[in-house]
Parts: sequence; structure tokens; C-alpha cells
Amino acid sequence: MKLVIFGLTVSSTWGNGHATLWRGLCRGLYALGHDVVFFERDVPYYAEHRDMHGAAWCRLLLYGDWEDVARSAARELADADGAIVTSYCPDARSAAAAVCASTVARKVFYDLDSPVTLDHLTRGEDVPYLPQEGLGAFDLVLSYAGGAALDALRRQTGARVVAPLYGSVDPDVHHPVPWSARHASDLSYLGTFAVDRQPALQRLFLDAARLRPGRQFAIAGSQYPADFPWARNIRYLWHLPPSDHPSFFCSSGLTLNITRTAMAAVGHCPSGRLFEAAACGTSIVSDWWTGLDRFFAPGSEILVASETSDVLAALDLPQEQRARVGRLARERTLTCHTAAARARELERLLEPSFCGLGAA
Repeated sequence: MKLVIFGLTVSSTWGNGHATLWRGLCRGLYALGHDVVFFERDVPYYAEHRDMHGAAWCRLLLYGDWEDVARSAARELADADGAIVTSYCPDARSAAAAVCASTVARKVFYDLDSPVTLDHLTRGEDVPYLPQEGLGAFDLVLSYAGGAALDALRRQTGARVVAPLYGSVDPDVHHPVPWSARHASDLSYLGTFAVDRQPALQRLFLDAARLRPGRQFAIAGSQYPADFPWARNIRYLWHLPPSDHPSFFCSSGLTLNITRTAMAAVGHCPSGRLFEAAACGTSIVSDWWTGLDRFFAPGSEILVASETSDVLAALDLPQEQRARVGRLARERTLTCHTAAARARELERLLEPSFCGLGAA
């Protein structure tokens, strides 16, 4: 198949999770024999931090504004087998109109931010990346979250066929690497600062650091405010390029996962960071959210924490026990949660029989 994608970004991992996901998916689709064309608006924010300029597995088309690229988009759609518009695409409404007006056999909207989308819709707020008439014109709507999110998307957007396509990891990128003193910590956290995550970060990370002054803690991520309550035993990395993620995880005794409020409220919405850390064989301690046990077995493949004491107990576990948790999580991830596995799922979801279409 030839697939045309209109997305937020695949060229820059700065401050977003879309690029890493798309890189893995595109590699997986390419390995299956498919061609991918990715349209990305060339915004300064990502241009200044671009860490991918081209790849064999994806033809990247950067553009200044929709008027400049509309004709090119129409040409690419003319011989495409499928087209995907994503959440947070800066020109999602224009791209959706072009896709739905085209002869493409499989018209897809992929909401990589469905918990956020549903939260805005519930509040009666406009969602700029959704067509104003809803998603009923698409053959298939994919959701980063499963569970109740699927029914909610049907109700609130008019989507006709909805299916989950969860996050994933590329094990060629995230895998065990040697321990590094530069990234060494007893507990790490990788994530952009978010106000709604701060109470959990305080409880599960900052308070643990305060109560274990002899242990080393590390945070990597952007947008942390100047008044953030750092401690002397917390090292901060303002940006960690994807190439350093495996070293960061593999040099951590434990790594912490904290779920955004909207994602936790919807449930069945695993962060890509979970799979990345697990693929590195790192023991993960995570807050609880509905559906977590669908992806990892609590207690054996992942540790669950709700209070500071839970994190302290995890830190005090024998190294052999923590290593076993990380090893089992890696095995589960390589079996179920790789980008190649998701690419096969997407391939199946795009079959005419699933989309309710006739033969192409």
C-alpha cells in the first residue's frame, strides 16, 4: 500500500511523543513492503530541534502553509491506498477535507491524544484538529486509548468504525545498553513538565528523594519552571535526545511512570515511555490506571505505586527482584508491544473487510 499521513511531526522528538511513535510505525510499515509519505508543517519550534531529516522508510514532505502544499497533497492522494490525518496536525481540518474529498479507498483519522480530545469535547470546547462536522466521513477512526474511549469517540464525534492502536516501541532503538555513570540514578523520571502530573511527581518522586537523601534521582524533560522544587540529590537534564534514552533507562535502578490526568481518567492508554523503558529491561514503578494490567502484570512485570511509601518500598527491593521485574517486562514488550506488531495491526485494520469497504 501507499499511505499518506498528515501529522504533527515525525522529524523532531522535541516536546512531543508523536515523532517517536511514527518513526517506529513507519519503519514497521516499510518492512512490510508499504510506502509512506508524511506531510509535516515546517514550524520553527520543531525546525530548531529537528533530529531527523530523511529516511528510507518514509518520504518526508515539509511545507510552510496549507496553500503551498494543497496541490502536492492532492497529487499524493490520487494514487494512495490509504490516508491518515492525526490529532494535533496543524492543518488537520484542511487535510481532512482533502482526504475525504479524494478517491482514497481507506480514509482514516488517528487520534493519538484521544483522552485530551474527549476531555475538551466533554467541556464543550472546540477541538481545532477535529473537523467541525465530526469524524463520520472517515472509514476508520483509530484511538491511542482503548476501553471506554472507543464508545465515547463514537458518541461525541460521530465516528462509524473505531479501533485502538496503542503506543509501541522500536526495539532496534530501545534495548539494553551498558550502565553509564553520566545517567546513573536509583530512580529516574523521563517526561515533560505538566501541571496535572505535578501532584503525583511530588508524591512519588520528590518526596521519595527528600526521604532518601543518600540515593540519587534524575529527571529528564523540558519546560520545568524556574521555581521547581529541586533537591540536592536530583540531577536534571533539560533535554534528552532519543539516542540517550536507553542509557538513561538502563542506568536507573528504577524508572517512574506518571500518567496524565486525562489519560488516567479514560484508562487503557499506555504511555510510549512505558514500552520504551520496558524494552530496555528497566524495572518500572507506575501510578495505577484502569487497564494497566492489560499491558503488564502488576507485581511481576511492573510495580504499582500510589503513595510515597510504595516508591520507597520499591527502592528497597533486592536488586535481583527488581531485575526480574525488568526482564519480564521486556519479554512481554517484545512479544506484544513493538512497533512492528503495531504496524501489522494497522495493516489488518486497513483491510477493506475491517473498514466495511468493498474490495479496493
